[in-house]
Amino acid sequence: MEHDYRKIGLKVGLEIHRQLDTIHKLFCECPTDPHETGREIVFTRWLREAQSELGEVDPAAVFEAKKRKKIFYHGDDKSICLVEMDEEPPHDLNKEAVEISLIASLLMNSNPVDEIHVMRKIVIDGSNTTGFQRTCIVALGGWIEVAGKKIPIQTICLEEDAAKILEQKRGEVHYDLRRLGIPLIEVSTAPVIESPKEAYEVAYAIGRLLRATGKVKRGIGTIRQDLNVSIRDGALVEIKGVQELELIPKVVELEIVRQLHLLRIKEELLGRGVTVEEILTQPIIDVTDVFVNTNSKILKKKINEGCKVLALRLPKFSGLIGLEAAPGIRLGVEFASRARAWTEVEGLFHTDELPGYGITVEEVNNLHQKTNSNDIDAIVIVADEEERAREALECVRERAIEALHGVPSETRAARPDGTTIYMRPRPGAARMYPETDLPPYPISPEYISRLRENLPPTLDEVAKKLAEKYNLSKQIVDELIDMEKVDLFEKVFDETKLQPTIIASILTEHVKSLKREGARVEELKDEHFIEFFKLVSEGIVAKEAAYDVFKWLTENPGKNILEAVDALGLGPARMDEVEEKIARLIDLHKEIVSINPGKAISIIMGELMKEYRGKIDGARLHRMVSSKVYGQKS
Repeated sequence: MEHDYRKIGLKVGLEIHRQLDTIHKLFCECPTDPHETGREIVFTRWLREAQSELGEVDPAAVFEAKKRKKIFYHGDDKSICLVEMDEEPPHDLNKEAVEISLIASLLMNSNPVDEIHVMRKIVIDGSNTTGFQRTCIVALGGWIEVAGKKIPIQTICLEEDAAKILEQKRGEVHYDLRRLGIPLIEVSTAPVIESPKEAYEVAYAIGRLLRATGKVKRGIGTIRQDLNVSIRDGALVEIKGVQELELIPKVVELEIVRQLHLLRIKEELLGRGVTVEEILTQPIIDVTDVFVNTNSKILKKKINEGCKVLALRLPKFSGLIGLEAAPGIRLGVEFASRARAWTEVEGLFHTDELPGYGITVEEVNNLHQKTNSNDIDAIVIVADEEERAREALECVRERAIEALHGVPSETRAARPDGTTIYMRPRPGAARMYPETDLPPYPISPEYISRLRENLPPTLDEVAKKLAEKYNLSKQIVDELIDMEKVDLFEKVFDETKLQPTIIASILTEHVKSLKREGARVEELKDEHFIEFFKLVSEGIVAKEAAYDVFKWLTENPGKNILEAVDALGLGPARMDEVEEKIARLIDLHKEIVSINPGKAISIIMGELMKEYRGKIDGARLHRMVSSKVYGQKS
């Protein structure tokens, strides 16, 4: 998928969020990395929307409140306190977190504020017990340079991370409070990014600058990227929660495809003469009797539960709801995700995909007759409790009206395949208000001057020094940095004195290969690597065993290196046995040895490695074979 990005007017802004590696949380003394689990705590809450002093209600808050969900919070008394439970006011702003965020700001040429004011941002999805998230601006403006282009930084904020969602089901949601309150830095760029590739490069550059502080957390869930994407004649769409850096270009590209697809549908609907009034005046009809004897498992289940099947006719929409621009990008998906987000309905179908799913041609014909529709019309049906099904179809009606205007401005969630799904309306201007429990936090010019004089080196500078010190290529050094393995690499080298290229390649290439194969590389801990390299340096295990050993560890969480070596039968080979084996193979291939020693060595090494891979160092084995072969020839 390639587009002329300038022609379509693509603009992308980024919001990069990264957890800071502080000792304590942002507004209390609870640890950000609890080393033990205490007494379990579980409690419940309900959150609702409220008017501001001006009588305004945030649309995102209305959306969440409409779900009427009971919220369950889980934690333990070693990881959370009364602050996370919203039973006690926040403590003073974490000085360590403030300093890290100011250092990051200076690395991005941003201008620190002279006084930090904590604000409350309304969030009532349950991810924060208070119904709001505490956030504060620490710096304004600034820029970074990417491929010769200056990318303006708009704001750098410090905020508390949200609770982690554990489970969702109809009517309730469960959150883990251990993550709530961990300091989070947010870097927002201006919307000047003009291609998916550039979006990746900017996110990559910001990530490297944040890591240069040496005080950001790593691992799954510690970094999230939000994108603001728009095209000419489209709309500004906020995409939340892109976890993988490599996914950013695909998310942007597929959002372009989605918006262009919706603009084409708009033109087609207007060409067919569809009007807002036509859609608004369509009644929602009970069509349960059409499906009394249906073979559709979903509809049958709902009807047996006492639910209704309701239908909404969409005049002149036929063929457009199921029209697919790319896998997962259809107007039908837009209808279903909007209805599901607001009402949590399950069974939603439309006539562009019928007959199908157990629904017969006869039932479709009866459905058209019941709703007084013809071939150019589409029908959407929902099976659920009557009130819920009616609300769902009203969501579909609203989304169908929006289709006449093109692309709605909304907040969407990123999926692992790069597509997005409706999440909620975009928040309004009434969302932020001052935190009344915390005084302003002054930042003196002298403090900023001290920080500026002692800024850490950038990762480009770190890479240059590493490459020179260990005689490594720029590529492998960059991989060590990007995979955040530099400290581990240097620790292993200091303790084992193994060849740097061997250590670096195993820490990068082997781990990347395992990840590509779907292995749970997050199970590999630093101590696993350190212990493995120690065994290699002591001659107990060969470096060639690395891949098999680490793969086994990803499949057997909680086990150690010695258990892996034992399970794989990778104990050291007896050298007298190896020498006897080499002698037998030389005798077996004596004709090739005499004619072409180099080829003979390759053949013998191939047979030896079948038996001794991981048990003896390959280079050592090659030296032994070469010595014997050339000694035999002479």
